[in-house]
Amino acid sequence: MHQHAYEGQCTAEEDRHTRAGSPVRKPGPALFALALGTFAIGTGEFGSNGIIQLFAADLGVSIPVATHAITAYALGVVLGSPAITLLAARVNRRTLLLGLIALFLLGNGLSALAPTIELLVVFRFVTGSVQGAFFGAGAVVAAYLYGPGKGGKAFATVMGGLTVATIVGSPLGTFVGQSAGWRTMYGAVLAIGLLAGAALLAWLPRTGDLRGGSVANELAALRRLDVWLMAAVAALGVSSIFAVYTFIGPFVTDAARQDAALIPIALAVFGLGMAAGNHLGGRVADRYEHLGLIWGYGGVLALLVLIGVAGGDLAILLPCLFGVGATMMFAIPTIQVRLTGFAPGAPALMGALNLAALNLANSLGAIGGALTLDAGWGTLSTVWAGFALTTAGLLLYLGTVARAKPGGRPGPAPTGRSTLPATPSKRP
Repeated sequence: MHQHAYEGQCTAEEDRHTRAGSPVRKPGPALFALALGTFAIGTGEFGSNGIIQLFAADLGVSIPVATHAITAYALGVVLGSPAITLLAARVNRRTLLLGLIALFLLGNGLSALAPTIELLVVFRFVTGSVQGAFFGAGAVVAAYLYGPGKGGKAFATVMGGLTVATIVGSPLGTFVGQSAGWRTMYGAVLAIGLLAGAALLAWLPRTGDLRGGSVANELAALRRLDVWLMAAVAALGVSSIFAVYTFIGPFVTDAARQDAALIPIALAVFGLGMAAGNHLGGRVADRYEHLGLIWGYGGVLALLVLIGVAGGDLAILLPCLFGVGATMMFAIPTIQVRLTGFAPGAPALMGALNLAALNLANSLGAIGGALTLDAGWGTLSTVWAGFALTTAGLLLYLGTVARAKPGGRPGPAPTGRSTLPATPSKRP
């Protein structure tokens, strides 16, 4: 396995400990606490989409106006998370995570009490600003817990809570909102967040090894062209997952001509694919430099074609939904490892930037799909918008950053296998 970039922020003392294995003898509870935190965040994010009609009616606004609250959350991730990460660069990662979960609790609590759509928009922006910063800091802590050479697995662990949220948290949150009111849904998310905060407080290690780094190092990372190119690869490539996920309802009812009762099943199938791909992708990212992204993007392109041609058949649509979720999530840990390889002194900021890119992908996929529908090309035409965007991302990667090595040095053409120096760590 190649020497993982997260070690760039480790001290010499930490490095001696982590080479012998995780400095925490039983890291399981701490890793669970991190995943529980991302589960709470994901449930709040995706659950909001399921209750948009409810808070629109209660606050007396149209659905298009109500979507401003969803957009505000995404803007919070894109703009707020990197800003928080920079401002908190010197803060111990444990302290930062506790502060972020407190801000998350505040944002959701205020969302549950919002008397107007304008205030709900503000509160969702505040809540969204937590997401990327939490994932970035959480990935640094998870990498410390796993030891060297496991950065992809670490990021996949943190992402795991989000994938479970798509399977369990979002449907349950929507059900709670429909049964007891949209404010109760945010109250339920608040309760999950409290549990996550308690787990983080109890189980995250208290150690100076998790202290923050230099603000100058964080800012220097933003001056790297490779970092921005890699973020563009993520935003373009991952957009296809949202050109599918956003329109699963119409795929089931209009294209496949099935009852709307099957929509939650289709969403769960998609979420299961995401969970499987995330788990495998984390392991592959630590062993291969390019394979996760190239195979992930290539696989999703093939599946998009299959949906576009034959997705009206439910027997084809459901396996393809699983496959799209799996192949795209297979690529995301590799994106994180590559990003951090270009900026080893700013791992938390790279995690926040990755989440910001994924939220841009959300917007690109939804907008691209909406354009094809408005053009009258049919329900399944949204996959062709995703196909075009992911193709652009893959070509951008192969033509630019695939040949760049950590430090910006050009390397050989990508073959999938890592060309970075190996650590003495045993392969998984």
